[in-house]
Amino acid sequence: MEYNYLKSLHLIFVITWFAGLFYIVRLFVYQIEAQAKESPAKEILSEQYKIMTKRLWYIITWPSMILAIGFAVWLLVLRPFWITDAWMQVKLGFVVALIAYHIKCHLIFKSHQNDVYKHSSNFMRLFNEGATIILFAVVFLVILKNAVDWIYGTLGIIVFSILLMLGYKMYKRIREK
Repeated sequence: MEYNYLKSLHLIFVITWFAGLFYIVRLFVYQIEAQAKESPAKEILSEQYKIMTKRLWYIITWPSMILAIGFAVWLLVLRPFWITDAWMQVKLGFVVALIAYHIKCHLIFKSHQNDVYKHSSNFMRLFNEGATIILFAVVFLVILKNAVDWIYGTLGIIVFSILLMLGYKMYKRIREK
């Protein structure tokens, strides 16, 4: 019974962590695009986006990451045999990638809070797909579990990534017209 409660809490915080990551990058796009506005819109939007990103980042995203990882560790303590499963090892690799993505988002967040914008809004739109790819990979790994299925799932993720990039290029062309 304890295991199911922990698993539910882990899943809830994984969902809120991803929601925070998806939304923070969207807010980065808006912050960057606000820099091209005329005064006073530029200053008003910039300040509002700073407040929004700060609240999202520190009230939702960071706590969700910490709690998701905390509950995951607790689950692995209860079921340590999972560490030897290939699907779990691959999943943990994607979790490490997600943590790296989170840290990169934090660095971007900090630079935006200091009015330093190193990336274009187009870069941020593409960057936003990183979390999507990791989400798809982890869900397929957790649901399918067996080696052949997760290999096909991983190949599917690669194809999905290519389709996302093509869709992005088409969207960019439409926006530029």
